[in-house]
Amino acid sequence: MRQTWRWFGPKDLVSIDDMLQAGVEGVVTALHHIPTGAVWSPGEIAARQDMLAVMQDGGPSGLKWEVVESLPVSEDIKRQSGGWKTHIANWKTSMRNLRAAGIEVICYNFMPILDWTRTDLAHRLSNGATCMRFDAIDFAAFDLFLLQRRGAADSYTPEVTEAARARFADMTEARKTGLAGNVVFGLPGAAERMSMEDVKSHLARYDSIPADRLRGHLVDFLAEVAPLAEEIGMRLCCHPDDPPFPLLGLPRIMSTEADYRAVMEAVDIPANGITLCTGSLGARADNDLPGMMQRLGDRVHFLHLRNVALEERHLGGSFHEAAHLEGNTDMVAMIAAVLAEEARRKAAGRADWQIPMRPDHGQDILDDLKRKAQPGYPAIGRLKGLAELRGIMTALAHPMLSKPATSTLA
Repeated sequence: MRQTWRWFGPKDLVSIDDMLQAGVEGVVTALHHIPTGAVWSPGEIAARQDMLAVMQDGGPSGLKWEVVESLPVSEDIKRQSGGWKTHIANWKTSMRNLRAAGIEVICYNFMPILDWTRTDLAHRLSNGATCMRFDAIDFAAFDLFLLQRRGAADSYTPEVTEAARARFADMTEARKTGLAGNVVFGLPGAAERMSMEDVKSHLARYDSIPADRLRGHLVDFLAEVAPLAEEIGMRLCCHPDDPPFPLLGLPRIMSTEADYRAVMEAVDIPANGITLCTGSLGARADNDLPGMMQRLGDRVHFLHLRNVALEERHLGGSFHEAAHLEGNTDMVAMIAAVLAEEARRKAAGRADWQIPMRPDHGQDILDDLKRKAQPGYPAIGRLKGLAELRGIMTALAHPMLSKPATSTLA
């Protein structure tokens, strides 16, 4: 696996030097300052590459931009409304410009409105570390009593509704404000400026778009961009829903193995591929992550390796971001499946036999607690995760494991 690291640009509190000292081999980044739907110009792409090439003291870093995460797909494309055809044309132009700059992999998502949803961005664990958490009752309290979304009552069982009502009654005004800010953190625009009416307005635009129609829009989008990607040597990889179950009445279409299989078969082009995120998909107890890698690995172009601890096994239950080797996903089995796929590709002569991976998310530990970097993206927590993943990779790939065991007894 190619060991990469996500960087949010010059405002990221985790520096290029930090990445280099972590021992990463490549960088995952995006031009977050460019409005969704606009073209990423060759000049802007080159400027980001130049930033990555230099350490703080001016010396060469040796790091390169290897994966785009994400080239955003606009809400107009997802809804097939407004300027969606222009946005697709611009997406294709950006893809050409990225490929001309030597970049081959683009991660994107097709989640309506929200890139991800958590109710707590700094949940305190018993050891003093913090992590991101999704509390199902808190979320229901937000939906039912803060947002007061039309039709929200139909989304919850009577038991959850009553638990949410009791939770909400005990919340201070500060807690309500904090919960609202956490939930809408992934909405377009700054969360602190987003009113509940703004959120309702965004949601209303999806009232007439069920899951089947949204999936059709994804297939239409891929039918436009994937052939070009194949032609110019790009690999596209769709990130799963996070979390992988319905929220706020919005459709979810990339949450299971069946979802991915349907889209891969609908646009059956090698460039049309998968970002296999073990954290997002792992928030469903019925997703078999090592099995998905074994069965769909041919189209996996990018890996996010992280773990979640399911606090409840039912769909839509609470979970939190666990340490990389401590959640519900068997990371040893997962990495073994990845290494097997890479060996198969290498034997077949595929140029893309090595799959880029990044240690996704991490708990805030040690000096992370003071640095206050992007939620989910601490320096030391991710370094710990990368070290653990690297240890598994090294052990499983060691020649000793491929040799028959011999006895040392006389």
